[in-house]
Amino acid sequence: MNRTVLLSLKTLVWLACLWPLGLLVYGAVTNTLGPDPTAAITFKTGSTTLNLLVISLAITPLRRLSPRLNWLIKFRRLLGLFAFFYATLHLLTYVALYAGFDLNAMVADVSKRRFITVGVAAWLLLAPLAATSTNWAIRKMGGKSWNRLHKLVYVAAICGVVHYWWQVKPGVLSPMRITLILAALLVARPIQTWSKAWAQRRKLRVA
Repeated sequence: MNRTVLLSLKTLVWLACLWPLGLLVYGAVTNTLGPDPTAAITFKTGSTTLNLLVISLAITPLRRLSPRLNWLIKFRRLLGLFAFFYATLHLLTYVALYAGFDLNAMVADVSKRRFITVGVAAWLLLAPLAATSTNWAIRKMGGKSWNRLHKLVYVAAICGVVHYWWQVKPGVLSPMRITLILAALLVARPIQTWSKAWAQRRKLRVA
C-alpha cells in the first residue's frame, strides 16, 4: 500500500477512535450529557471499548478472506490499544465517580457484584496485552509466547460482553448486537482454519 495512503488511513483511524472521547468532553463542557452524566460516561466508554475490541478481532478473519486485505494488520495494534484506553477510562469512571476512590467500597463491589467482578477481570486481562504491545516485547517474549498471551483478548472480549449483559436490567436486549458479532467472529476463526486445512489436503490428493 502506498505510504501516503497508509498515513492518511492511520490519521482517520486515530480521529475515529478519539471521536467518542471528543463527544464526551464536549458534552461535559456544555452540560449536555443528559440527566445522569456519570451513567452517560460509563456507557459510552464501555460501549466504545467493546466496539474497538470487536473491530480489532475482525481483522484476522477479514485478512484470511483475501490477501488484498493484509494491510488491515497495520491497524490491529492501534485499535487494541485504544480499546484498552477506553476500558481504563471506563474503570476510572467507576473508581472516581461511583466508588469515590473508596478502596473498601471497591473491594466489596468486586466481591459481591458479579458485573463488576467480570468487568474488572476483563480489564486485568487487557492490561498485560497493552503492556506487551511493543515490538520490543514481541522480540523479548518470542513470537509464539507473545501470540499465546495475546489470545487472552478473546477471553477479555467475552468477559466484556458478559459484563454488559449483567449490568443491564432483565429483558433489556441492547447487548445482543455486540454479542452476535463477537460470536460470529469466534466461530469464524476455527471454520477458516478448518477450511484452509481441508483445501490443502485436497490439493495434496489431487497432486
